[in-house]
Amino acid sequence: MRIAITGSSGLIGQALVRSLRADGHEVVRFVRRTPSAPDEAEWDPRRGHVDPAGLTGCGAVVHLAGAGVGDHRWTAAYKKEIRDSRVAGTDAMARAIAALDAPPAVFVCGTAIGYYGDTGDRAVDEHAPAGQGFLPEVCVEWEAAAAPAQLADVRTVFARTGLVVAAEGGAWGKLFPLFKAGLGGRLGNGRQYWSFISLHDEIAALRHAVDTPDLSGPLNLTAPEPLTNREVTAAMGRVLRRPTLLSVPAPALRLVLGEFAGDVIGSQRVRPTRLLESGFTFRDPDIEGSIRAALAE
Repeated sequence: MRIAITGSSGLIGQALVRSLRADGHEVVRFVRRTPSAPDEAEWDPRRGHVDPAGLTGCGAVVHLAGAGVGDHRWTAAYKKEIRDSRVAGTDAMARAIAALDAPPAVFVCGTAIGYYGDTGDRAVDEHAPAGQGFLPEVCVEWEAAAAPAQLADVRTVFARTGLVVAAEGGAWGKLFPLFKAGLGGRLGNGRQYWSFISLHDEIAALRHAVDTPDLSGPLNLTAPEPLTNREVTAAMGRVLRRPTLLSVPAPALRLVLGEFAGDVIGSQRVRPTRLLESGFTFRDPDIEGSIRAALAE
């Protein structure tokens, strides 16, 4: 299959490109600069421009682009960047897909479990409504921006990803060096739930979304059973054989991270009901397996 991908330079995008090419698929990487390789096509989400030649003949489009939520302190300007990079980018790609004479069979739009907001101890799946706060609001707008593709009868999947366990990149990429140095510990009171997924299972789930004709709408990409931050911290200590006695109190997190701290110490107990019902099998369903897989990458 010929598959177009945005966000191919990110943690998930790079791994997805490698996986698809290893199985013989042709990948077109959309880039926000002048293309410099035969497999690249240009797009400018701010201007709503997408090179239609890059989409021609594609059976699927996987849209992963967006500013990193935890990359910078949440100033008003950066919150606008987070929102605009997702909403404008999705709208531009969805409109370009809808305008094709022969659109792809599927549009997989990578979103986030931030959609649900803070769920506390309450377990939620794809049937739960959106939460309250900045990230849920962004996720709602983000997914709504895919409407042009849906109206063009393109099967659209919203891949709501959790915390990806990987040695480099993402939240775990920042945690591993701390824990390896013996400086790891729980965040806040440690009772908040973390809905994680190994990088391997994240890529496999995205490909499952592409390959499963009956899947559309929201799809949670998280391991079957979320764990508390305290349980994750203990697992990191066991696998890395390092002490985990330290803790970072909530006030200190708020001082360093600002508004984003509320999401770090917030609780999201998210389950992948639709993914499991569709026949997906996790290779790394538990946290220790996910951590060991990340270390072996």
